Amino acid sequence: MGIILAIESSCDDTSASVLIDGKVCSNVISSQPIHSLHGGVVPELASRDHQKNIMVVVNQALAQANVEVHNLSAVAFTRGPGLLGSLLVGISFAKGLALSLKIPLIEVDHLQAHMLAHFIDEPKPAFPFLCLLVSGGHTQIVELTGHQSQKLLGKTIDDAAGEAFDKGAKILGLPYPGGPIIDKLAKEGDPHRFKFNFPQVEGYGYSFSGLKTALLYFLRDELKTNQEFIQKNLNDLCASWQYTIVEYLMQKFERAIIDSGAKHAGIAGGVAANSYLRSRLFELSQKLGIEVYIPKFEYCLDNAAMIAQAAWYKFENKEFVGLDAVPFTRQ
Repeated sequence: MGIILAIESSCDDTSASVLIDGKVCSNVISSQPIHSLHGGVVPELASRDHQKNIMVVVNQALAQANVEVHNLSAVAFTRGPGLLGSLLVGISFAKGLALSLKIPLIEVDHLQAHMLAHFIDEPKPAFPFLCLLVSGGHTQIVELTGHQSQKLLGKTIDDAAGEAFDKGAKILGLPYPGGPIIDKLAKEGDPHRFKFNFPQVEGYGYSFSGLKTALLYFLRDELKTNQEFIQKNLNDLCASWQYTIVEYLMQKFERAIIDSGAKHAGIAGGVAANSYLRSRLFELSQKLGIEVYIPKFEYCLDNAAMIAQAAWYKFENKEFVGLDAVPFTRQ
């Protein structure tokens, strides 16, 4: 029997989860609304809130799983990528707890955990499995041939899809985080009203920096003649911006699926919560005759359940780390 406590603190969500014999039994997440006042995540404020929240979420996770701390078999933590100060809070807590209980430590890669979130609940994908990982900091197409074996097929060369959503929203004068707001407003807009060209990147790679610049210059020129252009066209702007990002993502992903011959594919990461992206994946399923997968909404955003799931496979193989483990911020 194995009982793992997992901790996720890579950005601005403090989360803890308990997994028993491969099954997630609790998943507690504490978000940090303070960042909306600043239009983005402030690293110092994030790490301070992690320090305040971590004991609370851990105790809640243990209580919901009906597990006593002395019964834990291992402690897992997100090693990276993420914000250094935030990662250090989670890693330090995990080390201290593991040391006091004399149990092993398990490190988890945040991006790999997002992809393995597909294996928390049924139905689970079969290998080989193609995953489009889309979050605020990363955009990748990855082929998984096992729980711990993967091949990177393509990634963004600059900004991520999540950044394009949030920064596009900021340009439009919308509050942070902008992605969910764009998703909501886009439902009442015309996605074909305004056209933004896809950046040209070789292979399965992406680029979103130029798209943001295109939106900025487009609005700059329109506002010269009509100061109310954004307000009067907000729904159509959101719909067109969302359409551009999602179609750009799916264009490359569809090509990767066809080229690889994969019969199982899915999306993961925070942007996987976008309603239009989710609907396009199911349309792709019908078009290509493949099985597609999307984690539950709570497992798309940063959460400790996905960390616990990824840690389980390492626990089975006794892949532990020492107290000298340090965070990494980029991949």
